[in-house]
Amino acid sequence: MTTNLEDQLLVLRQEGETAIASADTLERLEELRINYLGKKGQLGALLRSMGQMSAEERPKIGAIANTVKEAIQNSLDQQRAALESAQIQAQLETETLDVTMPGIYRPQGRIHPLNGIVDQALDIFVGMGYTVAQGSEMETDYYNFEALNTPQDHPARDMQDTFYLPDGNLLRTHTSSVQIRYMEKEEPPIKIVAPGRVYRRDDVDATHSAVFHQIELLAVDQGLTFTDLKGTVKIFLQAMFGDLPIRFRASYFPFTEPSAEVDLQWKGRWLEVMGCGMVDPNVLKSVGYDPEIYSGFAAGFGVERFAMVLHQIDDIRRLYNSDLRFLKQF
Repeated sequence: MTTNLEDQLLVLRQEGETAIASADTLERLEELRINYLGKKGQLGALLRSMGQMSAEERPKIGAIANTVKEAIQNSLDQQRAALESAQIQAQLETETLDVTMPGIYRPQGRIHPLNGIVDQALDIFVGMGYTVAQGSEMETDYYNFEALNTPQDHPARDMQDTFYLPDGNLLRTHTSSVQIRYMEKEEPPIKIVAPGRVYRRDDVDATHSAVFHQIELLAVDQGLTFTDLKGTVKIFLQAMFGDLPIRFRASYFPFTEPSAEVDLQWKGRWLEVMGCGMVDPNVLKSVGYDPEIYSGFAAGFGVERFAMVLHQIDDIRRLYNSDLRFLKQF
């Protein structure tokens, strides 16, 4: 019986090594491992018959069985390593990047000149401690006009100057409405800058558009004066345009008193670049601020105006035409 079992073990080894050597996938190799060395495999089935042997025969057969098991396991390990290596090599060949091939060119986008001006201006104001505030482009008459001390007979409220909607609302004519909404929610001191798109019924030409962009700033605190306003405006304009002469001219806005236009000497001539003034006490009262305690200043400018000056653009319509030949210059 010993000789018979010994022969079966040697035949199992030979068959196993031959089958393993011919396995061409890792899945097939795992099937062979289970078939030969698994709990219900062929080697285990042969060893279970050792119970019928004498005590003298068992050590000899056990040693042979261990040799067979090690041989089959070694064959499995070697074939697995070979298959894994081949698999990696095949993957490398299919995923190889030919660095000599010409690349696929995708043109990079550019920052639109209007976005560039907005980003630059906001960086300056944030650096001075201002918070960016934004609001809806559709507004009510109250927030766009009434709360800003603009009377019913003011020209800005004329149907020919403002886009009114069927429900009685309107498209905001300035971002000052953001200031009112912000003040209603927050207590002073406040320092905000409000960028955004605004609408006015202007005839479109080289310097006018029915849709354009504004940036307005507002500061409210105890003891603010026109000197604080002038200093803020001067720092901002010099950061945008350089160290150039600046002048303030008396003007009128319904929501500021006193009010001023700001001019900048650019390339030998004076350019009007923004409006400003001290917040009218009536505006402070409309949001619940006591004008006997608090004062404030506000200023605003058109983004398109700054872009046209800084980039020497001759027609405002170029900013909206989406002409890549134009936009690629920025």
